[in-house]
Amino acid sequence: MPAEPKPERIKPPALHSGDRVGIVAPASSFSRSDFETGCDALRSMGYEPVFSDSTFDRDLYFAGSAERRARELEEMFARADVKAVICARGGYGSNYLLPLLDIKKIAAHPKIFVGYSDLTSLMTYFYDAVGLVTFHGPMVAKDFAKEDGVHRDSWATALGGSGEIGFNFFGDSEAKALVEGTAEGVLYGGCLSMLVASLGTPYEIHTDGTILFIEDIATKPYQIDRMLMQLKLAGKLSGVRAIVLGEMLDCVQPGNQSYTLEEVALRVVGDLKIPIAYGLRSGHVSRSNITLPIGVDARLRVSSSSITLEVLESATVT
Repeated sequence: MPAEPKPERIKPPALHSGDRVGIVAPASSFSRSDFETGCDALRSMGYEPVFSDSTFDRDLYFAGSAERRARELEEMFARADVKAVICARGGYGSNYLLPLLDIKKIAAHPKIFVGYSDLTSLMTYFYDAVGLVTFHGPMVAKDFAKEDGVHRDSWATALGGSGEIGFNFFGDSEAKALVEGTAEGVLYGGCLSMLVASLGTPYEIHTDGTILFIEDIATKPYQIDRMLMQLKLAGKLSGVRAIVLGEMLDCVQPGNQSYTLEEVALRVVGDLKIPIAYGLRSGHVSRSNITLPIGVDARLRVSSSSITLEVLESATVT
């Protein structure tokens, strides 16, 4: 069966100082105190956060019912006065929204959508289904609530519509070269657990022609191995042009671990003969969360002396 044609890429309007940003909670509930601290940080950056009272609803570990969360997300996309949609936190639950959302309604009102972790499910769906460029970056009750939680330069470059290309997203990361080489492709990916969870569903990830970004948190090395192998056995790595691994925060085996996570990853992906880099600080990170545009053309250069990840086009329109 021939592959389905990819939708035309949709770039959202750029975000500027003074704009309203809609805060949504598509997954887990969150600390109200952290949420308010994050909103204060957004105000200090010149934005006006807006949100619904129902954002604070709770249903088990979710931020209210799936219907509430889906309705909130659609309404924020439809609001003419809201210029970007930023998630409060991840956790778990955005997969419940996938069959409930009117994806055509979201595509008809393209906006910046920012999140990571569990929100990977929505971000990859938005890009794969309708071509909407999304942003793997800081969330309100997580990173914006911390003093050093947001990487300001990448935020401004990715969202601000400056037209700057060639920004090196590895410039402020503790990078490691695993396999040398240069490749171009569409920057794509997110939390490894969520990428694997899509397999076998109508929302399965599309990885051909991508520079695949993979990150996770508090996952044991053998579990990383297992998920990478699942992607490989499912054919999801055969068309990938390069791989970028994140900081992989706390992805260690308790006790004595005589091997590195880099060695574990290379056992699975080292034979792909594509450039592979490690240590891009986006998503679950120790500090200064880097904002990555998902769905734009990028170039990865990996050598023993330097690593650069450059976006080759603006992720937003002015």
